[in-house]
Amino acid sequence: MAIQQTEKIWHNGKFIPWNEAHLHVMSHVVNYGSSVFEGIRCYSLPSGPAIFRAQEHMQRLLDSAKVYRIDVDFTREELIAGMTELIKNNGVWPCYVRPIVLRGYGEAGVNPFNSPTEVYICNYPWGKYLGSDAEQGVDICVSSWTRIAPNTLPAMAKSGANYMNSQLIKMEAILNGYVEGIALDVNGYVSEGSGENVFVVRHGVLQTAPLGNSVLPGITRDSVLKIAQDLGIPVAEQGIPRELLYLADEAFFTGTAAEITPIRSVDKISVGKGVTGPITRSIQKEFFGIIRGEKPDRFNWLTPVPVKSKQPVGV
Repeated sequence: MAIQQTEKIWHNGKFIPWNEAHLHVMSHVVNYGSSVFEGIRCYSLPSGPAIFRAQEHMQRLLDSAKVYRIDVDFTREELIAGMTELIKNNGVWPCYVRPIVLRGYGEAGVNPFNSPTEVYICNYPWGKYLGSDAEQGVDICVSSWTRIAPNTLPAMAKSGANYMNSQLIKMEAILNGYVEGIALDVNGYVSEGSGENVFVVRHGVLQTAPLGNSVLPGITRDSVLKIAQDLGIPVAEQGIPRELLYLADEAFFTGTAAEITPIRSVDKISVGKGVTGPITRSIQKEFFGIIRGEKPDRFNWLTPVPVKSKQPVGV
């Protein structure tokens, strides 16, 4: 899906025109992948635009930077304020928001310490990540690519370098006729998709892989766990063997881009009856009800963006 550019980008505390957000080819991030980033959605509610779980996303951004020893001169609250002002100034919502912290143009070589830190926040319209069949379910495969092993690259950090692995998973799936792929961890247990966490339902129990299985601590993943607890759905964070994907009664992806997308089949084996199951639907109903303003924001997940017009202006 092509990016529809907006007018301004937030850069190190100031607004610059979209087309002036340039990096030198010798920037550390270009040569060595030294960036951490977030994906955040701003939804259009009857009361106006609101950012989903802004605090948690920006905290994860700073946590990722800390793991990679990248000093960020902005607090979580300053980054949230910058994101809010950006959406307000660009006047585009609903939208996807991309904060990124990267090492810029400094010295050549792997040593990153003498390269300056650059912080950008962009926002732009973006629809369903996994396509128009996302409500009916998507057909996926188990990837031949394994997720990064512990003590190689930190899976709990949302870094640009990790997504080279994700690109291999995604490309393989697409070239083989699937929408997405699920990777296993180094021990052969289910890890995650190229950009999504994975949930399965078996005998009424909602299961997802623990963080120790090379899993990103997804914000939507956490939201689903909270919704399930609130609805009284039994939950287990435990290792998931590959074959459980074939035997599951239900399965779905979660993520900021994917939101909650049912999985219809895995390796051409139908998940359950091949339709969205009751537990998935009940979680979807609560999740989408909150982000659409149809249900109370009882978890305090939404940060309003103060704007004059309450009408959505995104595409």
